[in-house]
Amino acid sequence: MEKEEILKRAKKYINDEKDLRFRKEIEDLIANENYKELEDRFYQTLEFGTGGLRGVMGGGTNRMNTLEINLATQGLANYVIKAFPEKTKEGTLSAVVAYDSRLNSDVFAEATALILAANGIKAYLFTSLRPTPELSYAIKELKAQTGVVVTASHNPPQYNGYKAYWDNGAQVIEPHDVGIIDEVNSVTEIKTISKEDALKSGKLVLIDKEIDEKFWKMCKDQLFRPELIKEKASSVKIVYTPLHGTGAMHVEKVLKDLGLEVITVPEQKEPDGHFPTVEKPNPEEAPALKLALELGKKENADCVMATDPDADRFGTAFPDKDGNFTLVSGNQMGALLCEYILLSRKELGKLPTNPAVIRSIVTSPFCDYICKKYNTKMLECLTGFKWIAAVEDEFEKNNTYSYVFGLEESYGYKIEKEVMDKDGISASAMCAEMTLYWASKGKSILEHLNDLWKEFGFFEDRAISQNFPGSAGKETMAKIMQNLRTNGLTTLGGKKVLEIKDIENSVSYNPSEPSKKNKIDLPKSNVLQFILEGGTIVSARPSGTEPKIKFYINARTEVTEKSEEGLEIAKKTSEEVCDAITKDIKQLLENA
Repeated sequence: MEKEEILKRAKKYINDEKDLRFRKEIEDLIANENYKELEDRFYQTLEFGTGGLRGVMGGGTNRMNTLEINLATQGLANYVIKAFPEKTKEGTLSAVVAYDSRLNSDVFAEATALILAANGIKAYLFTSLRPTPELSYAIKELKAQTGVVVTASHNPPQYNGYKAYWDNGAQVIEPHDVGIIDEVNSVTEIKTISKEDALKSGKLVLIDKEIDEKFWKMCKDQLFRPELIKEKASSVKIVYTPLHGTGAMHVEKVLKDLGLEVITVPEQKEPDGHFPTVEKPNPEEAPALKLALELGKKENADCVMATDPDADRFGTAFPDKDGNFTLVSGNQMGALLCEYILLSRKELGKLPTNPAVIRSIVTSPFCDYICKKYNTKMLECLTGFKWIAAVEDEFEKNNTYSYVFGLEESYGYKIEKEVMDKDGISASAMCAEMTLYWASKGKSILEHLNDLWKEFGFFEDRAISQNFPGSAGKETMAKIMQNLRTNGLTTLGGKKVLEIKDIENSVSYNPSEPSKKNKIDLPKSNVLQFILEGGTIVSARPSGTEPKIKFYINARTEVTEKSEEGLEIAKKTSEEVCDAITKDIKQLLENA
């Protein structure tokens, strides 16, 4: 980008940004003639991805700051007003706003609520930090037309984000996300109102326990065996970490109400946007659970649980026979919960007509085999729980299937219908009950997982990612995907590619016969999938929320001898397949 264009954008930002902190950052960069940093901050404007608006905090159009929040909210308000003409005419439009423990989250949330209020939209604002699933729940409970949660989920401390929701309680998808962006890009005036005037007029309403108590009850109402919990709860000990986020208040309340002993990691209990004890507050990564695992071993816990800062993701670890904890992956916990929910519904006569489970296309097909056993339909969707919610909405509209569970490999699970997003709170309660159930059968969770592998095959799942920051990185990722799309891959890890699924172009084909294409019935997304001989699936997609490209490997090996020895053989085979594919992918990224 030319220096003149960079300076033009920077000076416009300085003129428009009312927050002195962010404005000064740009003024200092101009004074120091740091054009490389200025280019990174202004080469693009943050856009809604799979998780909404997300980026590093700081001054500039390519950063999270008060101006970007204000522009996004004014654009959202303009779109909502047009989308609900009757409610606009009646003056009954409303929205819910929540925020997590990240730096500036409270400031951004209040700014969001006040701009909505200034536009005549009643804004329900939580008085203090709350988890993302509660925001989704509150939108439906309060019958609001939209909602916003200020969070960057599991990203490092320098990030923050803005997730926009629709009246069904799910994150916005097409056409709403595109429509909101169009409105944001067309904003010429940002309406404002003081907090005092907004409260006095009734356009700003502060909420807390009236939603909290209903949300807690809803989480507990999902459980299948309250009698078992009442009888056996005292025999189970849980160590839990909220990773300095919003989860402690809710997880502790729900689990303790059930009579379970919960020991929260003291160093990570209090909300803190600096996340001082972890590099990244991500329950998907072992280092984030280090303190929890140490405490779990010390306390002889039956389970270690973790939620990310906005408590929508849920991670776990369980002890083996020697008391050493093993981390359970998102795919594995998804399979365990899926099987427990279907088993329980069948045992208790609660399996509905035409039951269905929904998973993202990059999630392991482990659950597919479980669903087949329970005569349950498995449906795929794009990555992001907004797509799982969209498929669930289609069930309701068309009266086709009955939703029973939704999952993603990235530690996301949706047990209930009342929340239209992943929910680490209800997942913690269901996981606790599942642990008790299998303990009552004389099995640990790890032993039961081994049983599932013996029955359905061993599943080895890997994720490989590489960061490509800045404008050059964005071009590199586009080039990688274009090369894969144009040239394709005929082999990976020594295995022949039998089918390529190009989600962006809605087609699948055999690379040996590229002219013969079949249609794929999914929304367009920049994703490629390679199905290899032997059934291994390799997926490639640029992240919608971070400057990285991700590759997912899902390999399955039949356990021919249903024994521990047979399982070990299957594990070794799957690992060898994944090792070879990983080597090829890393070489591909090095050559990019």
